[in-house]
Amino acid sequence: MTDKRLTIVTGHYGSGKTEFSVNKAIDLKKKNDKVNIADLDIVNTYFRTREKKEYLESIGIHVCDSSVRSTTLDLPAIPAEVMGIIKNESVAAVLDIGGDAVGARVLASFSPLVKKTDYDLLFVINANRPETQTAEDVIDYIKAIESTSDLKVTGLVNTTHLLKDTTVDDIERGHKLAKEVSLITNIPIAYEVAIESVASQIENKEIKEKLFPIKMYMREEWMS
Repeated sequence: MTDKRLTIVTGHYGSGKTEFSVNKAIDLKKKNDKVNIADLDIVNTYFRTREKKEYLESIGIHVCDSSVRSTTLDLPAIPAEVMGIIKNESVAAVLDIGGDAVGARVLASFSPLVKKTDYDLLFVINANRPETQTAEDVIDYIKAIESTSDLKVTGLVNTTHLLKDTTVDDIERGHKLAKEVSLITNIPIAYEVAIESVASQIENKEIKEKLFPIKMYMREEWMS
């Protein structure tokens, strides 16, 4: 999949969305002088991009996070810096967005600007999450995000995992689900994500065509 200047990543919490977002920003840095990553997921506040701010900025990636920490507000404030990132055609950027109704409202607040630029809206799918184990459930999530945000999902990302216990079978199961969703919606599979140790074991040609090996930046070594 050809990189767009602006990559927006959404999906259910626990799906591997933020891990993919961070790895995507690092990948973009190999091809772009200026890369930004914006943490606008105010729903899941546990694994936050901003917690890796020092490391990301040490390798030349600027981190912008939401000015709002509470999820009780009706509509979160979006920092002016994010608006600048969206408008700045000389900067490649990744926006990490929450995947529920609140996250979709965040996305809706700057969708008019997004429509004016070169962007992808990617939806991550983890077939091991109870909320997204069927094509019907995934499509319902996608429709809700599209309806609220007034933006269309342009690509699917298979992020099926069980953290460090992830196997090739998990990736295969996620691929099967993503493929089913793709056939129904006509939304292409953009990436098949796997941690590097598992990616090296994959033999499925369809998966290997879209394979995106990642490192686990958002989980410390002591975490299971």
